[in-house]
Amino acid sequence: MSRREGSLDPQADSSVSPLPHLEAKIRQTHSLARLLTKYAEQLLQEYVQHQGDPFGLPGFSPPRLPVAGLSAPAPGHARLPVPEQLQLDAGALAALPPLLEVVRRRQAELNPRALRLLRRLEDAARQARALGAAVEAVLAALGAEPRGPRLEPTSASAAGVFPAKVLGLRVCGLYSEWVSRTEADLSQLVPGGPA
Repeated sequence: MSRREGSLDPQADSSVSPLPHLEAKIRQTHSLARLLTKYAEQLLQEYVQHQGDPFGLPGFSPPRLPVAGLSAPAPGHARLPVPEQLQLDAGALAALPPLLEVVRRRQAELNPRALRLLRRLEDAARQARALGAAVEAVLAALGAEPRGPRLEPTSASAAGVFPAKVLGLRVCGLYSEWVSRTEADLSQLVPGGPA
């Protein structure tokens, strides 16, 4: 197709700005993150509901087990440049699906009748992948360098029922924290959002 006939590639025509496309991609990704933040909160509540005592009891504070390959957002995360924030978000979102799958498998053993919880865990893994891919697409559209190689979690198992439940709680909590952090990071790019 000649240039005079028109082109479907907006970059081929200098009169078409890629800015509306970028803004739409950012808004769409931010909306997805906002929706998933609500789903993550529901998953966490449902997870706690199915673990029995002492989970869900007022004042219960489980030990904060380390999760191989993933940690909570650092306190200084919000002070980083937005592209770096999004790179960290994308890395965390990439690490979450295998962790959520481990939790789902263990919950299938411990709570085989909790079908909605099992489905939510499966959905959360899929949603983390989708949000991670969307964040990477925003990064690419911004011209940001891709993050480093994906780090697969080395181990996400805990011996015993109680440690397995605590690990599951930790993974569900990290999922909620990272989705919420991603929403906040993207909000800085939404036109009319916080600067």
